[in-house]
Amino acid sequence: MNMDFIEALLEIEREKGISKELLIDAIEAAMISSYKRNFNTAQNVRVDINRQTGLIKVYARKTVVEEVLDPRMEISLHAAREMNQNYQLDDIVEIEVTPRDFGRIAAQTAKQVVTQRIREAERGLIYNAFIDKEEDIVTGILQRQDQRNIFVDLGKVEAVLPLTELMPTDKFKQGDRIKAYITKVENTTKGPQIILSRTHPGLLKRLFELEVPEIFDGVVEIRSVAREAGFRSKIAVHSRNPEVDPVGSCVGPKGMRVQTIVGELRGEKIDIVRWMESVEEYVANALSPSKVLEVQVHENEKMARVIVPDYQLSLAIGIKGQNARLAAKLTGWKIDIKSETQAEQEFGRPKTYVEEMHQDSVSID
Repeated sequence: MNMDFIEALLEIEREKGISKELLIDAIEAAMISSYKRNFNTAQNVRVDINRQTGLIKVYARKTVVEEVLDPRMEISLHAAREMNQNYQLDDIVEIEVTPRDFGRIAAQTAKQVVTQRIREAERGLIYNAFIDKEEDIVTGILQRQDQRNIFVDLGKVEAVLPLTELMPTDKFKQGDRIKAYITKVENTTKGPQIILSRTHPGLLKRLFELEVPEIFDGVVEIRSVAREAGFRSKIAVHSRNPEVDPVGSCVGPKGMRVQTIVGELRGEKIDIVRWMESVEEYVANALSPSKVLEVQVHENEKMARVIVPDYQLSLAIGIKGQNARLAAKLTGWKIDIKSETQAEQEFGRPKTYVEEMHQDSVSID
């Protein structure tokens, strides 16, 4: 160990942000174990590295006692006072025991400790960088794939995209660029683990935030998202500025904004609806693209009974109940859909009719 070693630690401190003092403390602790292992001793020792010169010394630490039972750990009061008259019983005496060839062992130990600490620091930096990106979108390159996961290169780290988090319409091959949503960032013993998803509703929300300036600026806000990845989604939007149309902003000129998102989601159909404070109007909008005649709200059950024209019943329910299911997820209300004929037979002719609300929603295929 010499000045070159100290200079190297200072360089690491500048480049990696790891304190020189912390490194030296860690090296000293590791050298104690190395000394005991290589010189087959159970002595209580202390390793000291000079912070200016890099000079290393090993000291045996012994307790001052009246009668020595273990010479490795104890020293008599008489022997201690031969070195310094001020020693008293139970004091600790340090005796230099630096082996002649300890420099080689010290250098090897220092290298291992520094390498480990650099690796830990780099892992920490990566973790800190990506923990802030949790619930955000990242773009990476598909590196490889096994039976359960796709591994995506994000630059400094490899993320995991489980095959269960792929959309049914996703088809990727090695080298393809993948845009995905970070669902979880964990700090494991092997370093940061980043879990991605292509099916999470957050992916749709983030794509709209990236594509629609009014959302990014906070003029238009996304109130709710319901998604069946790869098939159909619904998104409820609201404008803080009455002069800005939230649905039109999301659709964009000639539908360009939403079509970009549809393309990224491999043709997933997206219904953009206007969020309304009125439950009746919100539920009616959420069932887009079907027409709604009446919405009866039952607060206690948090259920809305919806009446639609006879010819709109199948459209309101959707294929395998998809439209109704997504509307329920979007609004947070149970939705019971009846045709006009069914409503007349079960409850009598509807008393009131809600105007068609298609001006407040749009469906993109």
